[in-house]
Amino acid sequence: MDASTRTSLNAAAAPAPEFRGNESSLVSALKTLLFFTFLMVTLPIGLYFASKAYIFEGTMKMSSSDSYFYAAIVAVLAVHVVLALFVYVAWNEGSPPKGKGKHD
Repeated sequence: MDASTRTSLNAAAAPAPEFRGNESSLVSALKTLLFFTFLMVTLPIGLYFASKAYIFEGTMKMSSSDSYFYAAIVAVLAVHVVLALFVYVAWNEGSPPKGKGKHD
């Protein structure tokens, strides 16, 4: 084996250096993902049953079949809101805060 082959093999086996000091950002991204996963599971289901029981059947006196339909719409809207918030947070996670410019 010549020296250039050994050097390329050693470089390929070594972990990428940019990932070594990035553990805090990885933990931050994982926390964000877990938070939004929790929201995605609990918020639509909770809003579905709460809006069905308290808003549509309780306050508006709708029939059970109508309240199923409208509560499902509320749950779908909640899913879209959570997804939009996740995309917004993920998009802005790596950028510096807006108030902290070069002049500070």
